[in-house]
Amino acid sequence: MKCSEFLQELTDYLDGVIDANTKAELEEHLSWCHNCYVVCDTTKKTIEIYRDSHLYELPEDLRGRLRSAIVSKCQARKKAGPEGA
Repeated sequence: MKCSEFLQELTDYLDGVIDANTKAELEEHLSWCHNCYVVCDTTKKTIEIYRDSHLYELPEDLRGRLRSAIVSKCQARKKAGPEGA
């Protein structure tokens, strides 16, 4: 199995909606392909964090810096016009 084939099946694999043969092929690929293992593991962990739906409070200084950065970026895009977007 090629990495591109693995990535095409990743969503179904993580959702548990693939047949046993395909699952075995994917897991065999994961056993030797470090890059696909990292992609799969990172995606799985991201989904778990998202499903946890626990909100984390940002420190006020970070919240302010983030807000300022977003406003600056939006203003820069407005000034640049459609071609700069």
